Amino acid sequence: QVQLVESGGGLVQAGGSLRLSCAASGRTFSSYAMAWFRQAPGKEREFVTTISSSGGMTYYAESVKGRFTISRDNAKNTVYLQMNSLKPEDTAVYYCAGHRFYGGLRESEYAYWGQGTQVTVSS
Repeated sequence: QVQLVESGGGLVQAGGSLRLSCAASGRTFSSYAMAWFRQAPGKEREFVTTISSSGGMTYYAESVKGRFTISRDNAKNTVYLQMNSLKPEDTAVYYCAGHRFYGGLRESEYAYWGQGTQVTVSS
């Protein structure tokens, strides 16, 4: 069982940066692949990025590739999302999620979810 709590969201101007954190409880964090999803107002939740349990593999949605970086610190039970060159279209609630296996791109594949953190990018 893994419980997830996101933090780090806020209001930022276009072109700015934010770093989101997702703190996990439970001693099995290091065995889980982790991901970030986001949901903009009136839209479905969408995949952003994922990282393998060891941190050795990552994958990004095309819309964020080259701007966002996912990383993790298994000693701290935390996964991060560094977001640079933010755009107004990045405005959304960002969720972290946990999965036993790396490679999941669909919301339905993830068993564990945080409560979300709001990111708002002003133009």
